[in-house]
Amino acid sequence: MMTASALRADRFDEWLQQINQACGRFCASTLGPDFSGSVKEHKVGAIKLSLVDVAQARLYRTGREVEQSEGRHFFAAFQLQGHAAMEQDGQRVTLRPGDITLIDATLPSDFTYSDNSRQLSLILPRHLVEHSQRFSNIRCAQRIDASSPIALLANRLVLEASRLDTLSLHESEATLDAIVSLLRPVIGSTEADPDVHERMFRKTLAFIDENIRSEELCPELLAREVGVSVRGLYRMFSKKGLVVAQYIKNRRLDFCAESLRHSGAEQKLSALGYSWGFSDASYFSTAFKARFGVAPGEYRKRYQH
Repeated sequence: MMTASALRADRFDEWLQQINQACGRFCASTLGPDFSGSVKEHKVGAIKLSLVDVAQARLYRTGREVEQSEGRHFFAAFQLQGHAAMEQDGQRVTLRPGDITLIDATLPSDFTYSDNSRQLSLILPRHLVEHSQRFSNIRCAQRIDASSPIALLANRLVLEASRLDTLSLHESEATLDAIVSLLRPVIGSTEADPDVHERMFRKTLAFIDENIRSEELCPELLAREVGVSVRGLYRMFSKKGLVVAQYIKNRRLDFCAESLRHSGAEQKLSALGYSWGFSDASYFSTAFKARFGVAPGEYRKRYQH
């Protein structure tokens, strides 16, 4: 017969395994003898969320666990019951019922649950969040107060989504778009009067979008057109946590994805990629799959049905 401590250890190991399956690689430890925990996943269309019940546990990931996890998404954590302390990149926030925060899956993080906590964790695709915050840094581990209109609306929307089993892909993606749009004012920079460097950055992003179809678009051309040195251009993007060439490629892929959602099966994928600046069909397919998780052809099929 198993002892009480052995049973608790088994329950803890099972809970951590469920967390790793639903959210990526994490480490954990109990904070006392009264640990309890359960995880319930819900997937419908593009929506992937988990209801996590836990008491007296610490959940964390170091750089090692980040490397072992494939996801590059963000987590939107909706605190439903109890309290949770969440920390990332030097920022620490304590969530109360109704509060929301954003966590970056590509950075180490540390969560502490001392009392009976229920949290809804919603996966937000990285390209969706980054696209909505093109002109500002993304602020993680910032508390969105439960009493704010943004939190009230976002909570209502995500809770309704968690109860639905029949959402089409279009409907589920529209729901994610709506949630990201609601959170946009509080997860981005709050600068009301951007300085000259910020105006230069916005001008640069606008030039990229205006010339995104050009195969010649590159850091050297971009620096020359906006009037900065190549080194200054790299510094400008680095301050935002971005790499110039990577940003250009991702913008091209985002436009390709948008075109695929509305294109017919008769359009050749190589021609579509070429129209957005990808001269190599194989590279286009590989880059697209790395960003969206599926090949361009499979991505288009999803929307044809």
